Amino acid sequence: MASGLFALLDDIAGIAKVAASSVDDVVAQATKAGTKAAGIVIDDAAVTPRYAVGFAAARELPIIWKIALGSLKNKLLFLLPGALILALVAPWLITPLLMMGGVYLCYEGAEKIVELVVPHAAATPAEAGKAALDPKLLEEQKIAGAIKTDFILSAEIMAITLSTVSTASFQMQAVVLAVVGIGITVLVYGVVALIVKADDVGLALAQQRFAPVRWFGRGLVLGMPHFLTALSAVGTAAMLWVGGGIIIHGLEEFGLTAIGHASHDIAAVAGRWLPFGGIVEWLAGAVFSAIFGLVVGGIAIVVMHYAVQPIIKGMRKTGQPA
Repeated sequence: MASGLFALLDDIAGIAKVAASSVDDVVAQATKAGTKAAGIVIDDAAVTPRYAVGFAAARELPIIWKIALGSLKNKLLFLLPGALILALVAPWLITPLLMMGGVYLCYEGAEKIVELVVPHAAATPAEAGKAALDPKLLEEQKIAGAIKTDFILSAEIMAITLSTVSTASFQMQAVVLAVVGIGITVLVYGVVALIVKADDVGLALAQQRFAPVRWFGRGLVLGMPHFLTALSAVGTAAMLWVGGGIIIHGLEEFGLTAIGHASHDIAAVAGRWLPFGGIVEWLAGAVFSAIFGLVVGGIAIVVMHYAVQPIIKGMRKTGQPA
């Protein structure tokens, strides 16, 4: 009887070890994928707060909540099944799709830099007045726009995740994709909620009697605009770095290794000749990828504005579907 009990406990311990190992595996794979998608995550966190700007304070968190639910729906109901089907049916498409997503990231990053140099025209007074007349409609439009933008960023996150676990079992791929999708959504929109409400928290703290708390509150209110500007800049740089890196690695998989070798060689030289070699080497590689991404993004802007958009406009004028 005792020996049977010990055998049962030993079996349970063995199952627990296997389960723990599987959990460790999932966490490790999810962490690796999340790290690769860091640039997109930062940009998502930098971009999303602007969708809650201009609304009453009471509407800010509900708006972020609706966008977060839309983001989760994008990832779990559409992108996760699509990624798994892709992995089963056409795994060879993963790298080209990743590279297309990389070009999109470079395009978006370059567009933001161009916007700094040549700002887009502001909305006309008539357009602004029309939007102000119906705040509920404006809110719905903002949420819909945010969810559409999120879909593209989420697609890239899931594609990067899938490429990280491409050799894993189908079950592992499904679990890691789900963990990354949920984890990144909670992280991004949790941070966004904190950013959006930071002003209110700062104002509340600034009214306290205890001087250090009051000073901290004032610093929070005064510092948030600068923080958002810095976060936006980091997000833009991260998009170029991640997008450029994805394209360089994709080219290497197709046998075009010259750019990848150049990046590696420059990073290695920088790491040997400058202090903090490992950090400098990584930073040099990231800067090289970002510069390459900026070049790709610039080319994409030219193609979009001078080739794709004129074609679409021409098709609309002739009544053909765009």
